[in-house]
Amino acid sequence: MRSFAWFLALTLTLSCSTPLFAQDEPKPEFVVEKMAFKLARGVTNFATAIVELPKQSYLSVRDRGNVGYVIGPLKGVGMTLYRAFIGATEAVFFPVPQPGYYDPMIEPDFVWKGWEPPQRATVEEGDMTMETESGEGQ
Repeated sequence: MRSFAWFLALTLTLSCSTPLFAQDEPKPEFVVEKMAFKLARGVTNFATAIVELPKQSYLSVRDRGNVGYVIGPLKGVGMTLYRAFIGATEAVFFPVPQPGYYDPMIEPDFVWKGWEPPQRATVEEGDMTMETESGEGQ
């Protein structure tokens, strides 16, 4: 009876694990391309991290008004250090497929993205018109 239980457990384990072994590995060209892009993104973020200082100053003044003149540079210094650290980390660990599958560790993935104002979309519900911050309807 014991041998039957072991046989059943082994059969169940093998039948459940077989689909895991059937997955195709990505092509080496694809993996090398993702690794190269992660390295380039890391070096670029490290080199352009100082641009976060004027970017965050501009965005804070645009979004918060006069208080942005104080908050913006402080936020810019913090984001400069953060983007430089993330860039160095991605450049050093470019062969490692983390996070995700060579996905960027910071959003936006480059400093020159994210300068545009938030999109305002008009959503109509019956006779009422509402404005939302994102482009999605509520």
